[in-house]
Amino acid sequence: MTVDLKGRIALVTGASRGIGFFTALELAKAGAHVIACARTVGGLEELDDAIKAVGGSATLVPFDLADMNAIDALGGSINERWGKLDILVANAGMLGVISPIGHIEAKVFEKVMTINVTATWRLIRSVEPLLVKSDQGRALILSSAAAHKCRPFWGVYSASKAAVEALARTWAGETQRLPLRIVSIDPGATRTAMRAQAVPGEDPSTVPHPSEVAARLLPLCGPDLTETGKLFVVRENKLVDYRMPE
Repeated sequence: MTVDLKGRIALVTGASRGIGFFTALELAKAGAHVIACARTVGGLEELDDAIKAVGGSATLVPFDLADMNAIDALGGSINERWGKLDILVANAGMLGVISPIGHIEAKVFEKVMTINVTATWRLIRSVEPLLVKSDQGRALILSSAAAHKCRPFWGVYSASKAAVEALARTWAGETQRLPLRIVSIDPGATRTAMRAQAVPGEDPSTVPHPSEVAARLLPLCGPDLTETGKLFVVRENKLVDYRMPE
């Protein structure tokens, strides 16, 4: 599917590698100017080179999502330079540890919640005024099947992604009368550093490359997305409804 994003401004967190890197690249290929955020300067520079190679443009913003003041300042900086934001891809996140709940160190639990949940909320708060200025605002919030499966030993990650989905769904309900469309993303098992950490014995060639996920996400950033408050399951390439407990 061809998606024309010329003149659009897109913000991608966790853009230095994995799904964030390739989603940023896809957005740039489609004509969007990409604001790429990550901690790793080297990874952002590699992304910038890749974007320039396809004729795109990017602004690199290296910072740690644990820095809440930096998230707040980001919204102000985008407003001063562009006056709006068209696309948000809240991709950055961390796994923490695969461990029994009672064995997780407090500092690990708190860090996962800070990066995955609190930073996502802070980011939403920072850029919502900019997204509502767009005639076609789009927000993709990365989640995981872990939010629903709640497998043993995945407690902290599952809890964080369940919270992220609750934020996205609530936000979608609050803005449903606006042009802004908000969806959570279940990318499925993907060949990323996080996946390697979670399943170290897995052959990476048996799971999709992050570029394949990015290609599925691109259409959600264009005008054809009309629904909000849904979950997009990448493996099935479709939007699904949330369901109440039975």
